[in-house]
Amino acid sequence: MKKASILLLLIIPLLSFAQAKKVFKQALRTTDLKEKISLLTDVIEIEPNNLDAYFYRALAKNDMGDFGGAIVDYSKIIVEQPDADTYYNRGNSRYSLKDFKGAKEDFAKAFMLDNTFIDALYSSGCVKFDLGEYEDAIIDFTTILKTDPNLAHVYTIRAASYKALENYQKAIYDYNTAILLEPSIDTFYNRGVFFMDTKYYLEAKNDFTKVLRAYKSSAYAFFYRGASNLFLGEFPDAISDFIKALEFDNKDFDAYLGLAMAYNKINDTNNAIANFEKANAIISPNDAINSIEKYINTYWYQNQYFYFNNSINELTKLK
Repeated sequence: MKKASILLLLIIPLLSFAQAKKVFKQALRTTDLKEKISLLTDVIEIEPNNLDAYFYRALAKNDMGDFGGAIVDYSKIIVEQPDADTYYNRGNSRYSLKDFKGAKEDFAKAFMLDNTFIDALYSSGCVKFDLGEYEDAIIDFTTILKTDPNLAHVYTIRAASYKALENYQKAIYDYNTAILLEPSIDTFYNRGVFFMDTKYYLEAKNDFTKVLRAYKSSAYAFFYRGASNLFLGEFPDAISDFIKALEFDNKDFDAYLGLAMAYNKINDTNNAIANFEKANAIISPNDAINSIEKYINTYWYQNQYFYFNNSINELTKLK
């Protein structure tokens, strides 16, 4: 009986190991995230040190939106056996929770452990951009481009970093390079926004026109082209573009304000007042607007303050 008991004790762990392996394979096959998490939890109960089970459970939790739970699982792996992939994935979960500093640390660790991990370096640059660390972000993006100089999206975000630093010459060089590498809706749109911000309205209009030729459902492109037409003094074209933008979003107070200003420029008082009132009703539905500060969340206040302030004064006098 004593020998039989010893044999039984030897068989039970073997059976448990085989069972865990079977459940693990089942977990990898299923596409149901809840089921995947449940199965991997069963594996971990049998094999508490199965780091692969922790990793795949963390991925599933992240995909479910349980970023905190994913971080806990990734952290278990990092304590036991740190690797670049786990740091990178924990960084993504931290980024989703807007823990930008924690994400930055994880992306840096991932790249330190694997200096060929370009996605980790790109993510590091992006989170530095979000933190306003533009010079450090540029260093990361430049390192990537030395390795692969054909990545349009990297030129685009490096351009945005240069723009934030008001280094417009380098910014436009990167926007132009992105378009040469990938003349897409996105690259023309991004350069168009840059031209708007730097008051190159004709160039902006040309870029947004290219966007709209390829994609006629871009409400933002219609709005921006309408704004560029407004500043270029092409008021009927501005009105047409703002109306198109409103077809996609009839609550777009910026488009209504654009219409009000454009109609006022052609002395169409009735339409100017009507659109001004529509904008005000959306911006402040319960209170009368008695200060320009009420428009603080509008495109016009944030990007074209002086033009907008003068226009508001004119529109207010029409009532």
